[in-house]
Amino acid sequence: MVESRPHVAIVGGGIGGLFAANALTAQGIRVSVYEQAPQIGEIGAGVFLTPNSVRHLQRLGLEQAVQKWGALVGRESRYFRHDGAPIAPVQVTDSSGWNATFGMHRADLVEILANALPKEVVHAGHRCTGFEQDGDMARVSFANGATAEADIVIAADGIHSELRPYVFPPSTPVPAGSVAYRGLVPHERVPDWPTDRWQMWLGKGKHFLAFPVRAGKLINYVGFVPSDEVMKESWSAPGDPDVLRQEFAGWDACIHQLLDKVQVTFRWALYDREPLPVWTKQRLSLLGDAAHPMLPHLGQGANQSIEDGMALATILARADRKTGPMALHAYERLRRERVAQVQRGARENGMRYDSAYSDLGVRDAEITAHAEFRKRLYDYDVVPEATAAALG
Repeated sequence: MVESRPHVAIVGGGIGGLFAANALTAQGIRVSVYEQAPQIGEIGAGVFLTPNSVRHLQRLGLEQAVQKWGALVGRESRYFRHDGAPIAPVQVTDSSGWNATFGMHRADLVEILANALPKEVVHAGHRCTGFEQDGDMARVSFANGATAEADIVIAADGIHSELRPYVFPPSTPVPAGSVAYRGLVPHERVPDWPTDRWQMWLGKGKHFLAFPVRAGKLINYVGFVPSDEVMKESWSAPGDPDVLRQEFAGWDACIHQLLDKVQVTFRWALYDREPLPVWTKQRLSLLGDAAHPMLPHLGQGANQSIEDGMALATILARADRKTGPMALHAYERLRRERVAQVQRGARENGMRYDSAYSDLGVRDAEITAHAEFRKRLYDYDVVPEATAAALG
């Protein structure tokens, strides 16, 4: 059986690709990860982990590392109006009361996932430039002249995926009409800032988010502001801290306390896409942002990528080299509607967050009621459904 199990090549060494590699390795499947950067790493930014993905990190024995490097946020988490008037608590548990919501530095999560893999699994400095496949094998070519053959290839290479066009024709990203300023402030510069909560302030056309990362040593902030500027979808375009401060002039004083300490900020143009109708073509399938880039207004981008990886590993564990393509279709069928629902939910939540309401009382009531949606989101465990899909 071991000899007949598929060899999987993953293109992309971010959170989704590395988690999938860990989940596949745990199933005894041979994996190779190819990352275009010269070394595995992430630029400085925060990511929010929620119970629906933490349960899978727990399954792989990584929960202790998440607890060490993350920052658990608790029941003091709140939504506020722009002037600091409270709106509602933030749902931080699943419906059983399990609190597994962590602010994480992306670099820390990537390092946790990379370090959990055998050293020979990850190949840095491999930028994908081409792909081909026949009935028995798939081949990826790289800018450095190397090629890789595998039974299954997973495109986990992000929103600008080089491999996605081999599955489905390119789609045009639709500007969401807003730009996010984001960055990190050392907690020592704002020692009174709480490190046990996620906080968001909502105003007309804008909202501001802050939560702790790296065990509370850093505060991650994101300021969402309207913009009709055309920008590439990028995490790392430089921004002007003074412009950021001006955007939130007149808001709650504690926001200014934080923004006054910002020395470097980045701008992130937000784009929306319709859910893809196809993720898989024979021995190639998509995962994470390559399959379902979503707006950040549910904080689910990384969490859904982790769900993808767990579903993929659970299904491929019951496949062999011959049945691998059928297993990929089972993975796609299982995941496509789930992530489409989350994509739609993120879009709708952005409307709430940017106060696109004539009556803010309606918005506030929806923010309060949204806790039930989050409970269902966090309760979901992909493993039982993936097991059933594999057996079916």
